[in-house]
Amino acid sequence: MSSLQKSLFLSSTIALLVVAETGGLLAQDSIPPIEQGVRLGITYTPGMRPGMLVLGGPRVEMFDSIRTIIQRDLEFSDRFEMIFLPGGDSLVLGVRTSPIDEGADSGSGPSLEEPFVNYSLYAALGADYAVSVLDDVDSSFTVNLYAVRGEEVRSTVRLHDMDPDSAGFRMAIHRVSDAIVRSATGEQGYAASRIVYVSRGRVYSVDSDGAGRLAISPPGETAFSPVWGPFGRRVAYTTLAEDGWGSIYVYDFSTGERTMVPTTDEYLNYSSAFSPDGRILAFTRSWAEGSDLFAYNLAQDCCLQRLTVGRLSDNVSPEFSPEGRRIAFESTRSGASQIYVMASDGTEQELFAPFDYGVTGASHSPAWSPDGLSLAFHRNVAGRHQLFLMDIGNRNVRQLSSAGRNEDPTWAPDSRHIAFKSSRSGIEQLWVVDTETGRVRQLARVGAARMPNWSAPVMQTNQP
Repeated sequence: MSSLQKSLFLSSTIALLVVAETGGLLAQDSIPPIEQGVRLGITYTPGMRPGMLVLGGPRVEMFDSIRTIIQRDLEFSDRFEMIFLPGGDSLVLGVRTSPIDEGADSGSGPSLEEPFVNYSLYAALGADYAVSVLDDVDSSFTVNLYAVRGEEVRSTVRLHDMDPDSAGFRMAIHRVSDAIVRSATGEQGYAASRIVYVSRGRVYSVDSDGAGRLAISPPGETAFSPVWGPFGRRVAYTTLAEDGWGSIYVYDFSTGERTMVPTTDEYLNYSSAFSPDGRILAFTRSWAEGSDLFAYNLAQDCCLQRLTVGRLSDNVSPEFSPEGRRIAFESTRSGASQIYVMASDGTEQELFAPFDYGVTGASHSPAWSPDGLSLAFHRNVAGRHQLFLMDIGNRNVRQLSSAGRNEDPTWAPDSRHIAFKSSRSGIEQLWVVDTETGRVRQLARVGAARMPNWSAPVMQTNQP
C-alpha cells in the first residue's frame, strides 16, 4: 500500500469512527454534533515507543497553559511518539461529558455528568495513551491518563488552587508530567527539575523545558561555578572578588538568603559539589601550592578537610557518587588532565578514565549519573572538546558528540538526558542530549551560557 493510500485509508477510518462514535451519542442528545467539512490530519510516524496524544478541549487560557506544558514535557522525555494534530486543520479532540438527567422526571437533584472518551478514534490515530485536562467544579483541574488499548483510566492527578502567576504553577504541572511518565512507562521523568547556569557573569536557573528563568546571584557581581544541593533546595556558587580571590556562597530558595561558606574567604574557591545528603560541600581551592580539593562539613559548620595534596599539580571538579562514598575529579598529576576517583575522605585515589594516547587528549568535568551506572565528561578530540560516556561497570568509553565544541555535561534526574554547553549554533548555549537516541535539543535561547548543573527533582514544599 502506498503512502497516499495509507493516508486516505487512515482518513477514511477516522471519519467512520467519528461518525460511528458520535452518531449513537447524538441519538441520545448527549453531545453537540461535530462540525462538518473539517479535515483531520496528523504528523505521526509509528515507531517502537508508545504513541501519546494530548487531547484538546475548550480554548481557555488556563487549559491551554497546562496542556502546552504537559505536551512539551512528554515530548522532551523522549519516551513517546508524540501525536501532533495541526491546530487549524483538525478536529478539537477532547474528553466530553454527557448529562445524565436522573432527576428530570422527579424534579429532584441536579443532573450528573458522565465522561465520554473516544478510545476508538484515539486508537485510529496511533495513540497508546491519551492525556486530558478537565475543569472541576471547585476551580481545580483533573489530569487523566487513558490507556487507549485497554480503554481505561490509567491514572488521575488533581491540581488545586492553580494560579498562573504563582511561583509554583509551572513546577506543579511538571510534577503531573512526571507522574504521567511514571504511570505509562514505569520510568522516572525529569520535568520537575531545574538547571542552573552562568550567563554574562550571573547565575540563573530555568525549568527543565528552558522556561521560567530566575536570577540567583545579585547583579554587579561576577559569579560562576553553580551547583545544586539535594532536592533542589540550595545552590552553591562562587563570587569573584577584585583581588582574584573567590568565596563560595550557598543560596537557600526557601528563604531567599545566601551565606558564605566558612574558610572560603581566602584564596580562590570554586567548583563545589554537595554530598548526596547535603551535609558536606567539597570544592576546589587554588593557591600557591596549586589547586587541591577540600571538604567542609556544612551540617556541623566546621571541620575543613584537605582531600588532595597536589604539589603544584591541579586537582579540580569534585563530583560525589550517588551513594556518597566516592568522589570523581580531574587531576594533572600525571601530565594532561585525566579523570580520577577517590574515597570521600580522600583516600584510595586512582586513575579512573585514562585517555587514549595519540587519539584523545585531556579529560575534564566528570559527572556521575544519578543511577551510578555512568560517568560523563568532556575530552579533547582533534583540538575540540567533545562529550564522552563511561560505563562504570566495565570502564568502556564512547564518544557522545561531534558537532561544535561541547563541554560541562550534567545529568538529568532520569539518568538518561544530559545538559551541556555547546558552540554548535555559533555561540555558547545550553543543549540537552538523549543518551539513548542521540536526539539533541536546545534548552533555551538565553544568549551566551555555560557551566550548567541539573538539579534532582524539586521538592514540592520548596519550589524555586
